[in-house]
Amino acid sequence: MEYFVANNIHKEYGPTKALDDVSISVSEGSIFGLLGPNGAGKTTLIRIINQITAPDRGEVFLGGHRMKASDVSKIGYLPEERGLYKKMKIGEQALYLAQLKGLSRRDALRSLKYWFEKFDIVSWWDKKVEELSKGMQQKVQFIATVVHNPSLLIFDEPFSGFDPINANLIKHEILELKQKGATIIFSTHNMGTVEDLCDHIALINKSRKILDGLVYDVKEQYKSNIFEISYRGDFQKIQAMLDSSFVILEHKENSRENTIRVQQSQGGENNELLRIVTATSEIVSFREVIPSMNDVFIKAVEMYNGSNK
Repeated sequence: MEYFVANNIHKEYGPTKALDDVSISVSEGSIFGLLGPNGAGKTTLIRIINQITAPDRGEVFLGGHRMKASDVSKIGYLPEERGLYKKMKIGEQALYLAQLKGLSRRDALRSLKYWFEKFDIVSWWDKKVEELSKGMQQKVQFIATVVHNPSLLIFDEPFSGFDPINANLIKHEILELKQKGATIIFSTHNMGTVEDLCDHIALINKSRKILDGLVYDVKEQYKSNIFEISYRGDFQKIQAMLDSSFVILEHKENSRENTIRVQQSQGGENNELLRIVTATSEIVSFREVIPSMNDVFIKAVEMYNGSNK
């Protein structure tokens, strides 16, 4: 089931086109990566989802109905630019933000107790925000985002300011929220995190959606028939046996084993490549090189920019 849908969203700010006919669908209980270079239009779409601004054209649906103002209480939003009041006490501020999301004081205190104990920060309750490091403030902001148990969560660069240990902690919490049924929109420039967390992605560039699909399918779409083979044997013999169907892109040798990267042309076959290497050498490993999401991001943006000059 599609829990969140944006259909044909168009938004302009004066002469600037921020979003041009952008549509996305986010399945219930999934993590959706909203990707793009700076200035692509991601923040505008997030602001529209949060009812901060309205599209010039297009429709936005949540849970099967057109979004209305009251639906904001079902959303938890962690913006890239954090917004805690520095002079206010942590507990007082977290309680205030929870009640803004519609929780009663009693329910807010119960939920905050759970999260403060889970993050082992009960002793921070009476501290002021300005007394905390950036990473510590991030934990408080994360709690304020999830405290009301929203059905739709939007995280914009959620790991900014975290050391690796705390980034891993937040990553674990995001996955746990997904397992409990939350639908998550995740915006980041860290493509490694996208591969770790996201089920589906959309890539926006220069106000238009240029790529959309399951992470696995997108990576498959951009692979280039490149194979990496580690072997023990004579490189010269392998090279002599390869015909024009195979192009050696890289060759490395060390004392234990050698590695080659071979690009296979349209007419080449995996079994033939294996047969050639096996005939002269002992194969240690053989794998197809699948592009990373970072590779896909760069290639898709460069191709789009090149075709729209």
